[in-house]
Amino acid sequence: MRKPKRKFRNGKKALLLVLLALVLGYLGVRTFRGGIHSLQLAEYPLRYEEYVEYYADKYSLDPLLVYSFIRTESGFDPQAHSNVDARGLMQITEETFQWIQSKIAPDEEHTFEELYDPELNIRFGVYYLYACLERYGGDLATAASAYHSGWGTVDELLEDSECSPDGERLTVFPYTQMRRYVAKIQSSYENYQRLYGQAEEGETA
Repeated sequence: MRKPKRKFRNGKKALLLVLLALVLGYLGVRTFRGGIHSLQLAEYPLRYEEYVEYYADKYSLDPLLVYSFIRTESGFDPQAHSNVDARGLMQITEETFQWIQSKIAPDEEHTFEELYDPELNIRFGVYYLYACLERYGGDLATAASAYHSGWGTVDELLEDSECSPDGERLTVFPYTQMRRYVAKIQSSYENYQRLYGQAEEGETA
């Protein structure tokens, strides 16, 4: 009579072990996925949110797009300085700084050195991004090309039918640095949307 009981107990124990393994496996997968997600969030952070959110809203831009430009331009380093003397989070040159200042802060006394200040840099950079998008009909690739290489360069390329069939947006980027820059912006923006887009939509709703 005891043998069947022993088999029953062994079977029950085996079932419990299987269930435990399944639970641990499930938790392990979730932990692994959570770890991957955390790493991705760290790679695509939301920093200087107060300034980004405020100025993006002021010019009706997606904040995630602004984060994409900051990440690509400076990696969120407010002291970033390029070989063409572009400065700060959104890497603004002195010529562009002076142009932006004439548009949005003509009565304010700011110096080029102040572009290392995160708020001023984001304020000026977001306006310039907005101006690029406005000038090129909201096309991100063309606007990104202009942000990187200047309006003059983009305007010349728009006259080339091989680069722009319609004369309004670029579909071919003949310069290596420009092409890589546009690809980085697009990839970064897609990743920001994937990681934060649903949360942003949920908050809005």
